[in-house]
Amino acid sequence: MADRQIDNIEFNVSDIARSKAFYGAAFGWTFVDYGPTYTEFRDGRLSGGFTTGEAVRPGGPLVILYADDLAAAQQRLEDAGATISRAVFEFPGGRRFHFIDPDGYELAVWSASAEGH
Repeated sequence: MADRQIDNIEFNVSDIARSKAFYGAAFGWTFVDYGPTYTEFRDGRLSGGFTTGEAVRPGGPLVILYADDLAAAQQRLEDAGATISRAVFEFPGGRRFHFIDPDGYELAVWSASAEGH
């Protein structure tokens, strides 16, 4: 294990199949099912899970995903059914937007500026 690094992110969801379809379509995540109430996701760098074992709790820490092409990521999210909750904005070193997933979680996607700061 890597000391003091994010190891896992878990979402309580109402429908695992819907969450898999949404994140698979938007980000290309892969999944491993561990019974009817839990599936693991992997994005190629980080793993986490979707579970129906507890109530959906929108909110909590903001999970921020990276995308080389911010516009393409936003289009994939919209095509998958996301609601854009905060339009693209600039900050020192990059740009990002926020979206709401099917269970009401707000996440963000960012991309580095062309200068690479």
